[in-house]
Order: sequence, then C-alpha cells, then structure tokens
Amino acid sequence: MTLRRTLLSTLVACAATAAFAPLAHAQASDYPNRPIKLIVPFAPGGSTDMVARLLADKMGPILGKAVVVDNKGGAGGSLGADAIAKSAPDGYTIGMATVSTHGANPAIYAKLPYDAVKDFAPITNVMSVPSVFVVHPSVPAKTMKEFVALAKANPGKYTFASPGTGSLGHANIENFMNLAGIDLLHIPYKGAGQAVTDALAGQVNAMTDNLPSTLANIQSGKLRPLAVLALKRSPVLPDVPTYTELGYPAMGDGGWFGLVAPAGTPKEIIAKLNAAAHKAMAMPDYVEKQKGISGESMANTPEQFAKQIQAAIDRYTAVAKRANIKLD
Repeated sequence: MTLRRTLLSTLVACAATAAFAPLAHAQASDYPNRPIKLIVPFAPGGSTDMVARLLADKMGPILGKAVVVDNKGGAGGSLGADAIAKSAPDGYTIGMATVSTHGANPAIYAKLPYDAVKDFAPITNVMSVPSVFVVHPSVPAKTMKEFVALAKANPGKYTFASPGTGSLGHANIENFMNLAGIDLLHIPYKGAGQAVTDALAGQVNAMTDNLPSTLANIQSGKLRPLAVLALKRSPVLPDVPTYTELGYPAMGDGGWFGLVAPAGTPKEIIAKLNAAAHKAMAMPDYVEKQKGISGESMANTPEQFAKQIQAAIDRYTAVAKRANIKLD
C-alpha cells in the first residue's frame, strides 16, 4: 500500500510538472502583454530613481509595453526590496537593486525581511555611479594623503557625516578608516539632507555622497573632493583620484544600480529583460544622459550580476564585523 501511494504521488507530481511546463513556456513567449512595474526602493529624485527612469523610458518601446516606475522608499531601501521579493515571479514586477539593498543592508541588518540572494533573480547590472569623499574647505588638506596624515596626527578630532548609522555612507567610511589606519568621529544624521547642510556649513569636516548630488557644491568650491569611489576617474572630476589609485583597492568599485526580478521568474523572461535592457543601454541618447549623471555602463549577464551581488555582501559583511556595525 505504501509503495502504491508513493508511486501515485510521484505520478501526480510529474503530471503537474509536465502540465506547468508548456504553460510557463506560453507565458514567456507571450511576454510582455501588459505594462511592467519597476519598483525603485528609494524616494523620487535620487540616483537610483534617475537611473531607473532613464532605463524605463528606453526599455518600454523595445519591449512594446510601458515600464512604469513605482517608488517604494523607506528603511534604507529595505521596504522596496521586500516588495520586489514578494511579488509574483511573472516578469510584470521587477526592481532596482543597489549596493545598499543587496550589499550593505544584508551585512548590517540582522532582521531584513528579504534574502538578498535567495529571493531574487538577477537580470543585469546597469550603471555604476561614483561616490566622492569631500571635506569642508576649512580642513587643511588638499589631497587624501594630506588628510590621512592629519587624521593620524589627531585621532578622533576630525568628523564625518553620514545619512545614518548603518547607511552605505557610514559603511564606506568605516571601511576606509580601517584600510587607512585612521580614526574619524562619526556623526550620523536622519537622512542625507541635514548631513549635506552641516557639511556645507563646516559643522562636520567630511562626508561621502553620490557624485551627481554633490557635484554642484564641488564646482562652487563649497566642498573639496579628495577621492572618488569608482572603476576609474570621473570625466567631470579628472584631477581627483580613485581609492584604488590611492592604494585602497579594497574600497571596491563604487555604487551600482541593477535590475532584479523575484526568484522563480522564468529564465526566458529574464533573458528577454536582459536583452531589452542591454539594447536600451546602447542607445546614443541613453549613453549621453548616462554621462550627464556621471554614470558608467555595467551591462552584464545574470550570472555575472549575481557574482557582483555576492561580492558586495562579502565586502560589507567584513566591514560590519570589523567596525561592529549591527542593527536590528
């Protein structure tokens, strides 16, 4: 009797799988037949939002259906990332993954509502946008070498602002302090706005921020750039070296913004989205607008993007452990 039940269960499971396979194939071949929602896990106007809207604008016509941006900010990107993870794996909800949502957050937060690896199907990385380490002009250092020397001579004297404890800005400077052997005093804020305000006023000595949102203050002389976190020097700041050039390759290659889908999304759909995104990223007006926000293309395969996500998690896990950063 037990053997008969086992055989029956196996036959039912096989039948269900066989029945589902052509359905999944049909859905993939018909995809997309309605608009696609692109969740951005941050508020409108930031770097993630800018990249998403640029990409959505070009991907829609390629796919033949609109790609509609849906901002779901909050909790350092965790609310939006969770919404992506818990969506139906049918290709009609995709989202933006960043070094915050899929690198720093998994390393720092003990109780994330999502698993940055298991709950997502990577589609492609899209763009790298540099961050820049800046100091107030009152700081007597014109180069990073001079700043490191000042900090070593005055442990704990110089301050740095971050958008909050456990933020990507906090983690990046903690990583730099460890690599450079310096001790800066962390001043956390509730968001980037007040951090920038106090950095401009000289209330704090240094901070790191995305280059597009800091560039105007650099160009006006209100902040002095000492290093960029990027694959290579930025064309808009050609005289500012990368951390790697300065001897700190373990800082990584900067912030990136990529496309992910919920885990279980059919591979055929992932392939269609990957191809559409890559075609969009090659369009001349896309490339021109990418330059306007200091971006560099990071188009790759789902497998390559998965490795980048794991590398970011590993890097920030080590940073969080060394700096004892852990949040509930």
